[in-house]
Amino acid sequence: MICVTLGRTRHSMMVAEHESLAENGAQLVELRLDWLKRMPELQRLLTERPTPVIVTCRRPEEVGKWRGTEEQRQTLLRQAIVLGAEYVDLEIDIAEQVPRYGETKRIISYHNFKETPVDLDDIYAAMEKQDADYLKLATMANTPEDNIRLLSLVAEAEIPTIAFCMGEMGVPSRILCGKYGSPWTYATFSSERVLAPGQLSFEDMRDIYHYDEVNEDTRVFGVLGDPVGHSYSPILHNAALRHEGINAVYLPLRVPSDVLLPTLKEFEKLDIEGYSVTIPHKEQVLEYTRYHHQSVEDCGAANTLHRNDRGKWFATNTDYPAALKALKEALKLKNPNDPQLAGKQVLMLGAGGVAKAIGLAVVRSGAGLTIANRSNKRGKALAEALNCHHTNWENRGSVHADILINCTPVGMFPNVDETPFAQNWLRDGMLVFDTIYNPENTLLLKEAREHECYTLSGLEMFVLQAAEQFDCFVHQPAPVDFMRETLRRAISPVRLN
Repeated sequence: MICVTLGRTRHSMMVAEHESLAENGAQLVELRLDWLKRMPELQRLLTERPTPVIVTCRRPEEVGKWRGTEEQRQTLLRQAIVLGAEYVDLEIDIAEQVPRYGETKRIISYHNFKETPVDLDDIYAAMEKQDADYLKLATMANTPEDNIRLLSLVAEAEIPTIAFCMGEMGVPSRILCGKYGSPWTYATFSSERVLAPGQLSFEDMRDIYHYDEVNEDTRVFGVLGDPVGHSYSPILHNAALRHEGINAVYLPLRVPSDVLLPTLKEFEKLDIEGYSVTIPHKEQVLEYTRYHHQSVEDCGAANTLHRNDRGKWFATNTDYPAALKALKEALKLKNPNDPQLAGKQVLMLGAGGVAKAIGLAVVRSGAGLTIANRSNKRGKALAEALNCHHTNWENRGSVHADILINCTPVGMFPNVDETPFAQNWLRDGMLVFDTIYNPENTLLLKEAREHECYTLSGLEMFVLQAAEQFDCFVHQPAPVDFMRETLRRAISPVRLN
């Protein structure tokens, strides 16, 4: 179950949003009384409430907004109990001062917005003595492993326990707590109004992660990166898993580079079966396993970790086949009589991980490749590794090419008015491939079409590489057309606004 937290300054807005949530399927709502500017009117909030509620009033020390006295605050909590609220949230230090009464369930809570303390077990043991119906712990994740500590409490609890980490690194525990037995998790009414660090919206919890369907048998996958909050992989993979009827969830996993390898070892406790790997981990992740696909050996980078037939971690690079397939399909549309890369002249902008994979695919297909990168030193190094040509970034417009491939982030949302290649450098009839997928229609592609160039967006490659990963993870073909439309809807201007 998802508990949606409501924090508004006016009673009328809190009542209106509560009704809206009920109409959209919410089963439990937390009323944050401390957000109200005036003294809370509990009769108004609780009479004819459309869903069960948790009544909460947070002090400033728990990053709440309560401006009254502590006596007034505790009086409100007692009043909520007398009025028959389904649940009341009591911090551990005041639990004994607010006695049990009637049918109201007591949630004894502990919050730490700075860390996940080393004496967490002792804190939990003290909470167990406070006449609780439910225990709630929310601590800040300063390392990815903190998620495991909180989830272990949930799994081993004798009293029903809601426990998760806050912050971006804590997002996995907000979703996985249901797998380990948490009665509910918390979400916010809107992604534009987050009441706690790392809190996801009700819409995302319901429609992307399908939290209410997560159970002990749910398989787990995720994307490793730092940062990772911008990634569309969770939208794409979770939609595909649900479309295929697979009981699994795909998580955003923010892991700093300096703790990647020990974190992967700790994550074994979560039974994660596969990872998409993004910046900055594509090279370091190779140290986690000695089993590498040939594409990984050639590129020196991986974007996927999955279990092989013997249950061992296996590293592969799905950018390579995805780029090759996307380019060949685009060339086929451009000229059905000459759909091959062989013999074509290609100018590639960029020298990062994706550029390595695409460059290798281009060279191996028999095309002539020239690399230009904003860091000439890095561009030269990749050109030497691929045994191809290099040109300085300043001279990129003078290179004659049949195909232009942009592997830089220039033009990516929100900098949509930028382009890595001036319009006057484009030639009519050339194929322009932009690996950026958000937006799908970049300025580079818009100007290319004005020059009567053929174009290929990064959306196609992103979907194809994700489809290859899907096959690696669950050992069945991905619903490619469905994934393509899912991503297109996700990056549409309507969603971005």
